[in-house]
Amino acid sequence: MYLGKRTISSILSAFMLVLVAQITAAQDSSKSAQSRAEIDADSATVLKEFLGMPGAQALFDKAAGYATFKVTKGGFGASGAGGGGVAIDKQTGARTYMRMGSAGVGLTFGLSRYYVVILFETNEKFAAFTRGGWDSSATAQAAAGTSSAQVSSTFFDGVAYYQLGRKGLMASADVSGTRFWVAEELNAR
Repeated sequence: MYLGKRTISSILSAFMLVLVAQITAAQDSSKSAQSRAEIDADSATVLKEFLGMPGAQALFDKAAGYATFKVTKGGFGASGAGGGGVAIDKQTGARTYMRMGSAGVGLTFGLSRYYVVILFETNEKFAAFTRGGWDSSATAQAAAGTSSAQVSSTFFDGVAYYQLGRKGLMASADVSGTRFWVAEELNAR
């Protein structure tokens, strides 16, 4: 059987395209794995800090699931915040990697970084959150931002929010208007 130059060239081109596609997919998978590992490390660190605060462990023990987010907020007049994190089902250990974002207008100048911890009282509240497209409508209840801050011992409508900065738990962690959604690229395995 004789294969012409065009046929051989076409076969080699197709082979190269498949090879490049596989290499690209492997690189994307590696980047996703690295991103998940970084998010998991941040989550473990912030959760450890949070659980060391008075009252936190008791409320955490009542939660069906939780989420942690690393957030960057900035603005000059108008403001915006965005970040990423992970929601963890305490019963199964299943992880859902997520993104969050918000925008606003007001007297905001500069840049800040903080963490958000969200506790879910029921499996239903947790499941609604991890389906994505979730819009928060509550505000965190927290004491002043000192290392001796006390975590509120109750949930508000099945959810408890906390914002942690460099000085510990921060007062009135407003998350109203913040959107949370599933980071599809990090959950595909």
